[in-house]
Amino acid sequence: MKSAGSMGINYMQKLLTSNVPKELVKKGQDRVVEASLTLIRERAKLKGELVRGLGGAVASTALLGIPLGHNSSFLQGPAFAPPLIREAIWCGSTNSTTEEGKVLDDQRVLTDVGDLPVQELRDTGIDDDRLMSIVSESVKLVMDENPLRPLVLGGDHSISYPVVRAVSEKLGGPIDILHLDAHPDIYHAFEGNKYSHASSFARIMEGGYARRLLQVGIRSINIEGREQGKRFGVEQYEMRTFSRDRQFLENLKLGEGVKGVYISVDVDCLDPAHAPGVSHIEPGGLSFRDVLNILHNLQGNIVGADVVEYNPQRDTADGMTAMVAAKLVRELAARMSK
Repeated sequence: MKSAGSMGINYMQKLLTSNVPKELVKKGQDRVVEASLTLIRERAKLKGELVRGLGGAVASTALLGIPLGHNSSFLQGPAFAPPLIREAIWCGSTNSTTEEGKVLDDQRVLTDVGDLPVQELRDTGIDDDRLMSIVSESVKLVMDENPLRPLVLGGDHSISYPVVRAVSEKLGGPIDILHLDAHPDIYHAFEGNKYSHASSFARIMEGGYARRLLQVGIRSINIEGREQGKRFGVEQYEMRTFSRDRQFLENLKLGEGVKGVYISVDVDCLDPAHAPGVSHIEPGGLSFRDVLNILHNLQGNIVGADVVEYNPQRDTADGMTAMVAAKLVRELAARMSK
């Protein structure tokens, strides 16, 4: 079955090869791009003004949804994740206080600028080169509104490249990255796609946007993954040695001498017993408490983060993995805000 996105792209390609002037199509694309970025810009301005008006915040977490799933190599369900994660964040089954005592009802701790309308953009025939630039621009619009810092809801892991690029460019230099995942996502161009969710960290390292990249939870890695890791100087911590590495990983100190720390959490870093709703089920992963211990004990200035690869189409009927993703977002927001 074709996805709605691919049908939209194919329709626009037919227009471009017909008698419709390319200039006319481009003008239409430009209008949709401007409208999409205006939506994010104005919501970020509103939320930034609110947080500044309340006062006392040095850093405030702002949710930004990037519902993009077409760069997944297996299933495209992560495109549907952002609204379900939001719903779970505010689920009445729990309260709004994080484990470290931050109250999410306080807009200085957590605010929301909405979703970039990825599907609508793709329906105009915009290619991935331009789409990735639009994602980066949306992140920069959030960061324009001090003290907002982006916590991005995916979406597949391809979004991490344009998000990290935007954070690094906006701050004016490289950052340290803590990447929690079952996979290293560092193929040169998986299945010929340079923007594949399995290639995002190759693009990040090639661009010089990270000084250090620590990958934790790895348990599905091949020869290319290891060779690419060595090429880029990546610190890869595999699950087969986690018991040996635990003390180090639960006491990380990152970001000194660079512009800060970025955290990327692929939900499949967790063992599927804790998070079954993912596209790539890899047994033998981290427990939820393992992840929280790493995040809670991390020392460093967290300037951005993402939570990606939750696939609602593979979740349990009661949305167990949505609640897991939501808890990750809640605890990350608490760490980022100050």
